[in-house]
Amino acid sequence: MLTKHVDMNYWSLSSKLIGAYACCGDLASSKLLFRQTPKPNVFAFNWMILALTFSGFHEEAIGYFSLFQKSKINNSPPNKYTFSIILKCCVGLMDVDLGRQVHGMIAKLGFETDVSVCNALIDMYGKCGEICNAREVFDKMLERDVVSSTTMICRYSDLGKIEESVILFERMRLEGVQPNDFTWNAIIAGYARTGHCDGAFEYFSRMAKEGLTADLVTWNAMISGFVQSGRAIEALELFRDMLIARIKPNQVTVTGLLPACGMIGSIGKGREIHGVIYRTGLDINIFVVSALIDMYSKCGSVEEARNVFNTVRTKNAASWNAMIGCYGKHGMVNSAIKLFEKMINEEIQPNEVTLISVLYACSHGGLVEKGLEIFRSIDSYGIKANKEHYSCLIDLLCRYGRMDEAYDIVKHIGIEVTDSSIGAFLNGCKIHERRDLAEKISEHLRMELKRPGGFVTLSNIYASEGKWGGVQDVREVMKDKRVHKIPGFSMV
Repeated sequence: MLTKHVDMNYWSLSSKLIGAYACCGDLASSKLLFRQTPKPNVFAFNWMILALTFSGFHEEAIGYFSLFQKSKINNSPPNKYTFSIILKCCVGLMDVDLGRQVHGMIAKLGFETDVSVCNALIDMYGKCGEICNAREVFDKMLERDVVSSTTMICRYSDLGKIEESVILFERMRLEGVQPNDFTWNAIIAGYARTGHCDGAFEYFSRMAKEGLTADLVTWNAMISGFVQSGRAIEALELFRDMLIARIKPNQVTVTGLLPACGMIGSIGKGREIHGVIYRTGLDINIFVVSALIDMYSKCGSVEEARNVFNTVRTKNAASWNAMIGCYGKHGMVNSAIKLFEKMINEEIQPNEVTLISVLYACSHGGLVEKGLEIFRSIDSYGIKANKEHYSCLIDLLCRYGRMDEAYDIVKHIGIEVTDSSIGAFLNGCKIHERRDLAEKISEHLRMELKRPGGFVTLSNIYASEGKWGGVQDVREVMKDKRVHKIPGFSMV
């Protein structure tokens, strides 16, 4: 075109060439040509804003939008495509205030009746956390399409408001708007993520009866939801059905599914999933590695967990943490400590979870001094000790009778102390017959006790020494705070 001296203004060739470069991801050429275009039209601006937005350069896209507003070339205002794109940019920046300004321009220029623009507004408000504003736009629409309802349903599902999603879903069907695959998937995923597995399965079955196919995201949400709800066997059955349906799993699938094997202690199922990973050529990322190690650990096979760990060339902190935690759970304290030291030597930065795993191992292995040494060195790793670290330390000291030190730590933490820490401390008082410390700490933290475990332990301490008045006092406090213990039961 340059060598033939083609008139670039003819048929808006400049704008089309800008769009061609933008579509090919050549932003540099798009920008250069844009600067050389004397009077870029709305299409040129739209292409630049679109390309920059979808490439993640949201601030720069806003700059072109502002330039467009200032230029007013040929009295050509932004069109509906401009607004649909710039609203996606607002989502990328998570800037709801900018979104409101754009909404004001939309109203001023009369685009509030355009379905695509309103859909973009619903999406922007919903993703920026303004679900009420999204619903207001939705309710004011004179005409809605399947995208309108699906977008609103997705935003409700994202927030866990599954009841509102279902109402809209059934309403759109009554209004004669047929839900598409995305609509069904949004409902199913919303149910699964909120733990309503029966509801998810009901809609999953209805979708299949209507001849529609669930996508991978929906299968993953279903499997993960059943696992998180403790329904491991059903999650494994879903995975089997997914393979039968010829849906290829991804890393999210197996990462969400592997904990199910640990729940039921089925190393056989775990090995089968491990085999599927290799047979399907699935890339084993750090999340899959950690899930495999954790699965083998919970199923009692430290050797296979270590084999997985050893096969990974590039390990991150999560992989190391999983293996250290595996050793700690199986009482292999020295192995956990050695692996931690090796991690440090290889200059892998430990995180909060690493230190919790090591302290847990020390606690269950009786390495009090080593645990104290590691706890004192937390700051050197750039980590600030949190509640979980203190809980491990209190448990470590209480297990081995160092109650005075544990008492000082509980007092130091004060109102930040966790219920598990209080429970560990009071249990230590009971085992080592330190009613004096139990009374002191219970008086100090009585207003903070919320769970029944600490109260019951304190009550048992009094009862073991025949202090029935103390037992009565504890029961009265529990009654005043409305703390109820679930009755125990036996199973044969």
